[in-house]
Amino acid sequence: MNLKRSGALLGVVAVGAMTLAACGSDNNSSSTGVDASASNATCEGKSNLSAAGSSAQKNAMDQFVATYISVCQEKGKTVNVAYNPSGSGDGRTQFIAGQIDFAGSDSAIKDEQADKAKERCVGGEAWNLPLVFGPIAVAYNLDGVDKLVLNAEVLAKIFNGGITKWNDPAIAALNSGASLPDEKITTVIRSDSSGTTDNFQKYLDAASNGAWTSGAGSDFTGGVGEGAKGSAGVAQAVATAPGSITYVEKSFADQNKLSVAEINTGSEAVALTNDSAAKSIAGAKFKSDATGDLTLDLASIFKTNEAGAYPLVLATYSIVCSKGYDADTTAAVKSFLTSAANEGQANLAEQGYVPLPANVQDRLNASITAIS
Repeated sequence: MNLKRSGALLGVVAVGAMTLAACGSDNNSSSTGVDASASNATCEGKSNLSAAGSSAQKNAMDQFVATYISVCQEKGKTVNVAYNPSGSGDGRTQFIAGQIDFAGSDSAIKDEQADKAKERCVGGEAWNLPLVFGPIAVAYNLDGVDKLVLNAEVLAKIFNGGITKWNDPAIAALNSGASLPDEKITTVIRSDSSGTTDNFQKYLDAASNGAWTSGAGSDFTGGVGEGAKGSAGVAQAVATAPGSITYVEKSFADQNKLSVAEINTGSEAVALTNDSAAKSIAGAKFKSDATGDLTLDLASIFKTNEAGAYPLVLATYSIVCSKGYDADTTAAVKSFLTSAANEGQANLAEQGYVPLPANVQDRLNASITAIS
């Protein structure tokens, strides 16, 4: 997914450029290709919203904001959403402190932070609303091996140092007939704190049948690997290092023309495509069946055995107050999220994200409507 760790200034420039493009529109079809008359966004409430957090969702948020600005312009309203991709942890901290209207986060707000958020959301609580999804590729550089199948158990052993050669019997068993070299495996990991690292490790923890024992977190816990900063850094490192492997958002693997492994889920090997990632998202379960907080049961994605479903997917949330905003902020937050969850999803695939499947979109719209 195109999760470039750009600074806030680049985000402002990108949104500003798209805003200027919107100013030239003179019909019901916005500059982003969206029919404003079909949008359910009311464009009511305060004109300027503020948000911060996940850099993973920055490019999606830029698109959401540009679309929202354009839709509201067609309805005669001037709006803006200033999103600072300062990192998930910072976004949650600012949200709790009441410094921003909503946060972006690669992990759900929970435990002590959720309790503190109740003080900020006077009379309400913090809801985690999954707005942006994107697949994580297992990208590799191995001469003569154009197709490679791995599974969670083998990946866990590669990234914790238990498997060190490409022709290891465990890899060979998943790749019958392939000519695997007697070559050292070089693992490349994120040197910076990252939601991608956290979700990759959560996947290994959930799906590797106990082969991964070091837990998860935004910092890599496996103990082996050469570090590189950012998604671009790990992708470029693998591109120049034969015998290497990494985990990285799909668009960075595509940009660097890296080979991407298929993942064996127990019943079949599944290639990474937008459709295969969407299948796993559509089958995701939530921690609760109630309308409101939509924290995902990530194991339902990571351990999927549905035919054709790719299991390694990053989910990022918008964290909002269920109630407790003033009336103008409530209206604006609901209006923006309504646009982002619907017309804002158009063309996300071009940026390496996976648009919301219909069943997830329906749950999300119901929760947005319930904000009061």
